[in-house]
Amino acid sequence: MGEATLKKVTYDEIMNMEKQERVHFANSLGGFKSVGLIGTKNKNNQTNLAIVDSILHIGSNPPLFGMVFRPGVVERHTLENILETSFYTINHITEKIHKQAHQTSARYDRACSEFDETGLIPEYKNDFFAPFVEESNVKLAMEFKEKITLSINNTVLIIGEVKEVYFPKDCLKKDGFLDIEKAASLTCSGLDSYHKTTRISRLSYAKANKEIISII
Repeated sequence: MGEATLKKVTYDEIMNMEKQERVHFANSLGGFKSVGLIGTKNKNNQTNLAIVDSILHIGSNPPLFGMVFRPGVVERHTLENILETSFYTINHITEKIHKQAHQTSARYDRACSEFDETGLIPEYKNDFFAPFVEESNVKLAMEFKEKITLSINNTVLIIGEVKEVYFPKDCLKKDGFLDIEKAASLTCSGLDSYHKTTRISRLSYAKANKEIISII
């Protein structure tokens, strides 16, 4: 793409943007993101459901995922429930439920359950403490392992370990690859844009002096 078609935005210009403009702009810069519904419950059996678009893979041995929570200017029921009980679920979002999933980002009182407010159904599996989303096709049961507060902006990184995974049987490949596109999982960009995916190709493991090939 030629220089004539590119727009440059500097750090100072970003910092001088109106708050919501800056939030939308900065959140779009990282590209497409993993997004999921986080199911929790406190010790009083009050359920909570929240959409999170900061899910990141931390490691495979053991299987770990992280989530970033903004500073606690307002109540963070999901974070509080995770720290109180140590258990939560990550549920992939599909096109069928993406509007309900987005609605969970609204600020509800603690006494309100986002399951009730959005019509999504809490589901319990194998005596796991936290609720799954029945309508989701890919569901992870997670156990809290570590909390890290980032001094640069006071955001909180929560790291959890995968304890159970549920998904359609025909989505698992022989080499362990889980075809989440086949499971109809969505991705997102920015704060409010949801996307389907179309695979271009899946490539072989990259090694020096070895040609990359497409694999099924």
